[in-house]
Amino acid sequence: MADTSRIDARGPRFAASLTAALLLIATVLSLVGISTQRGVVAFPLSGGAEVAPDAWALPASSLAARATDPGFLLLLVIALLFAWGVAAPRTAPWGVLYRRLVQPRLAPPTEFEDPRPPRFAQGVGLFVTAVGLLLHLAGVPWALPVAAAMAFVAAFLNAVFGLCLGCQLYLVLQRAGLVGRRGAAPA
Repeated sequence: MADTSRIDARGPRFAASLTAALLLIATVLSLVGISTQRGVVAFPLSGGAEVAPDAWALPASSLAARATDPGFLLLLVIALLFAWGVAAPRTAPWGVLYRRLVQPRLAPPTEFEDPRPPRFAQGVGLFVTAVGLLLHLAGVPWALPVAAAMAFVAAFLNAVFGLCLGCQLYLVLQRAGLVGRRGAAPA
């Protein structure tokens, strides 16, 4: 059985790279989608709705229109990946991909880390994206691109510079005695 008290430090950075790419696409899609649109909106299936030229289109749109926005759908998939990373990190897709396809092609790891901070960071990503998704469904303009962009910045910093903001938050909360005082949790 593999040691789950320490993980290869390169794995979370690999996952952050893939996540950052998806979040960048989600940010762009949400910027060009209904979340940031102003002006007249027509809904042929619902008999047509008009919005004043200077009003936000999102609050006037139907829940179905909000839920089928491409930016929303991609951010929903990313949120589900975050949830998977929190609930079952050993089976999360990016971790499995790293362990099976990438790690065998690399030199043996020289740096290991506690799996709890990266897992906590996945939870932070889940929280940020879930808030954006819920606010978007509630009709709050710009909530979706702002949440996607915030998550993108965090994933980008981790992928490129190795700075995991969620991990840093975990360490601050650990020092305050709020999380992580017992032994390492299984990854």
